[in-house]
Amino acid sequence: MPKNKPNKGLLKRIRMTKSGKVKMGRACGRHRRSHKSGDLLRSYRAPTYAHASDLKKIARMLHTRVTGAGAAGSAPAGSED
Repeated sequence: MPKNKPNKGLLKRIRMTKSGKVKMGRACGRHRRSHKSGDLLRSYRAPTYAHASDLKKIARMLHTRVTGAGAAGSAPAGSED
């Protein structure tokens, strides 16, 4: 039986959080920055999580279980003690 190998190109571009979210960097922020505003370039530094529509595709490429950005580990509002 052959082993399931994860996609190495995808592994170099993302990080999996403890709760199973897929964390990644934003595109278009590395070159040709002179015409982009400082606000836009600063927004590229903020953490970005994979959209729910891409999670099934990412899970197939990595052969692992992933969860959505808003679904995992979030408690309902007002449940703090």
